[in-house]
Amino acid sequence: MPERPVKQRRLTADDWTAAALEAMAGGGLAAVAVEPLAARLGATKGSFYWHFADRNALIEAAVLRWEREHTEAVIAFVDAEPDPLARLRLLIGAVLGSTTQQPDGNIELAMLATAGHPHVAPVLARVTERRVAYTAGLFTALGWPPDQARRRGLLAVTAYLGHAQVAHVAPGTLPQTEADRRHYVDQVVRLLTAPDS
Repeated sequence: MPERPVKQRRLTADDWTAAALEAMAGGGLAAVAVEPLAARLGATKGSFYWHFADRNALIEAAVLRWEREHTEAVIAFVDAEPDPLARLRLLIGAVLGSTTQQPDGNIELAMLATAGHPHVAPVLARVTERRVAYTAGLFTALGWPPDQARRRGLLAVTAYLGHAQVAHVAPGTLPQTEADRRHYVDQVVRLLTAPDS
């Protein structure tokens, strides 16, 4: 008796945007190409065109997904903690940890590398401002005046981006054990919350 063909699950737009983000993290915006993504997903180009008008529509959807997952979801996770200092520690730990948990590349660096793309630029600007403003709000909640809180928030975000770069080019220089990572996060928080001299 012949085997019945295995019925494949119908791909969703979400499947395509996830694949696009994964490709972008590993190879930049140039890696977001319909045919290789279709092959990776075991789909046809027709499946892609069922969900997206063209590659630019996929890029736009993927970048919006990145904003939701890598900014808004992180903020929602951190906001569940009532204590502002604990929120800051949780935020720093989460974002620094995320840079070492992406074996196929770093989506943050891929976004920065494509900052001039018309679908990436406005979202990247919005995400950067949202991150700085949110982090500044944590410092305000800890008692710093708004201008100082803003500077500390900016410092925290730029430290994160620098950490992402180091994790990408020289991961062995970063703390390797869980205890060392916790100590490192504590030290970063202490430096960010040190009184002005």
